Amino acid sequence: MHILITGANGYIGQRLAPVLVEQGHRITCCVRSRRRFATVHLPADVQIIEADFSSSSTQLQFPEDIDVAFFLIHSMREGPSFEDAEQQAATVFLRLAESTRCQQIIYLSGIVNAPHLSRHLSSRLAVEKVLRAGRIPVTVLRAGIVVGSGSSSFEIMRDLVEKLPVMLAPKWVNTKCQPIGIRNVIAFLTGILLLKETFNKDYDIGGPSVLTYKQMLLQFAAVRGLKRHIITVPVMTPRLSSYWLYFVTSTSYQLAVNLVDSMKVDVICRPNNLAQHLGITLLSYKEAVALAFQKIEQQEVISSWKDAFSASNTNLQIISNIEVPLFGCFKDVKRRSIKGDDQPVLQKIWSIGGNTGWYYGNALWKIRGLLDKAFGGVGLRRGRTSQVNISSGDALDFWRVLIADKTNKRLLLFAEMKLPGEAWLEFQIVQEDNQYFLTQTATFRPKGVWGRLYWFTMLPFHYFIFNGMINALLKPDDRIPPR
Repeated sequence: MHILITGANGYIGQRLAPVLVEQGHRITCCVRSRRRFATVHLPADVQIIEADFSSSSTQLQFPEDIDVAFFLIHSMREGPSFEDAEQQAATVFLRLAESTRCQQIIYLSGIVNAPHLSRHLSSRLAVEKVLRAGRIPVTVLRAGIVVGSGSSSFEIMRDLVEKLPVMLAPKWVNTKCQPIGIRNVIAFLTGILLLKETFNKDYDIGGPSVLTYKQMLLQFAAVRGLKRHIITVPVMTPRLSSYWLYFVTSTSYQLAVNLVDSMKVDVICRPNNLAQHLGITLLSYKEAVALAFQKIEQQEVISSWKDAFSASNTNLQIISNIEVPLFGCFKDVKRRSIKGDDQPVLQKIWSIGGNTGWYYGNALWKIRGLLDKAFGGVGLRRGRTSQVNISSGDALDFWRVLIADKTNKRLLLFAEMKLPGEAWLEFQIVQEDNQYFLTQTATFRPKGVWGRLYWFTMLPFHYFIFNGMINALLKPDDRIPPR
């Protein structure tokens, strides 16, 4: 079966594609940028199409022989017209799909049974209507909270539970929902492939239990062996709730606003027998959390919501700007010779950030992260998806990975922190006359007078931090295991 996946770079798409390949299907992945599409878990012959569904004038064509097309394009970006953008993407997708022999469209939507929906749930319902207006049969699966390593709900709850022994929580912690494990979501998505009795129908999918957010937080804590206390504060406004989520967790403020808006709505499934029909055993919430931590401990997290550009409201154009500018910039360049084998140094570069830290001045990096949070940035809390692998497009603390080329020993990061300009940080190992050298380059392109003042103000800190970092990279480190 030939299956097309849109949103293949997303959290669900990256989990779905390897399973479909393992089942013997031929897949085509639609992504915005080929550069940031991680194919570590996919065979080399997987077809990749660069597609921008925001433009109705696109000259893109889908392969004619596709059998099933997944529409997995969602947005949690802030803005007055994101609903229009989602419907536009669905319209373009439908036009392209109808030019093929596609027999089924599968859409993962949200549960929309409450009398009053959030803007994002209303938008999901509007997208369903767009897709159903075509000639191709559509199967819609509607899910609420998805629990899995790297999912937004999982990581946000992890931040709250592990950082706050006592929580003064907004009243929406009493909102009811029906969480579902990511493993079950993928089983539903693959189970309905060309299943004709599901054509032109929609199904709510959820786990076996209806829980409040408070119950989920407490059960999460129980799985982690932690004792937590949650006190509900009825006077906390949506704005204060958003700030509470933003400062405590790794989410951006824009995403926190949207999450709070959605968390005020009950998301409970209508009964159906789809799980029994497909032979799916539904995981309990605690089981889903425990399995997620198994993946984390085994370094097998395939995808993370934090890597999505919408999670940090990142400009989607930066990934195409992988050439560091040469003019109008300030640079700090450090170069050191490497004694002996270069592989230990490369391993340290590939382990930078997250739990490992930045090898020098970690306290200063943390202070910079707190300042970034205070001014509406992403801060350091995003960490990294995997402590072992880095791929182009990944989030890495308050950086975005533009290039992670281990073969050519080059790592290029772009700053997503709040800055009066743009910043790049690059590490590269080269060999000259049988000697290895490490070059570390910090590049800053200022915007106006404030950008220049910022650079010169930070020069003393840069001198110590960047010198200390490159020197530390050259020293042996028992924390970094050989690979």
